[in-house]
Amino acid sequence: MSAKRNFRCCWLFVLLLLPAMAHAKSATYRYDTVHSQILFSISHNGYSRPFGRLHIARGWLRFDPDHWSRSATVVDIDLAGLDMGDADWNKAVLQPALLDLAGARYAHFVSTSVERKDKDHGILHGKLTLRGITRAVRIAFTLNRLAPTIYGLHTVAGFSATLSLNRDDFGITAYRNSIGQQVTIWLEIEAIRDDHAIPDEIHRR
Repeated sequence: MSAKRNFRCCWLFVLLLLPAMAHAKSATYRYDTVHSQILFSISHNGYSRPFGRLHIARGWLRFDPDHWSRSATVVDIDLAGLDMGDADWNKAVLQPALLDLAGARYAHFVSTSVERKDKDHGILHGKLTLRGITRAVRIAFTLNRLAPTIYGLHTVAGFSATLSLNRDDFGITAYRNSIGQQVTIWLEIEAIRDDHAIPDEIHRR
């Protein structure tokens, strides 16, 4: 093979690889429901700010570490798994006047855009549906780490995030004299790379 032909073949090989290389950094992930937790806190008549815990039921994440604006996520939060530290308290919070488990078991979040602030910080914009009411929310987050696990079994993306909600926005207006209006939420999230994490109908859009 002549040097000229060899040069052409090399360039052809590079050109064929370019689309794959451009897409390589954008990957899909499924949420690790074991290592992901959601904590929230709200005032109890000014005496304290008790904590509650919720868990992710399912969801997917598409994340591009170089172009955060191309990222997206959908997630469902299982209200039935609420843990306030007391069984009777759990039942009270899940009644129709508050979280209304009977009306809708899951809180649903879908992103609309991702805004990068610096190397590790960003704002996730999206819509949260709770009790059948949908509101726009913004979630400040930190990319903690994106790397293979210690044994190389998975590639994991880890995030920490916070947001504040006004419960009135979701129709939770009961017990104004004893429960605060502002709810502070902390999210500690791990997502495992999974090329099949996004449902087929989403891929076809």
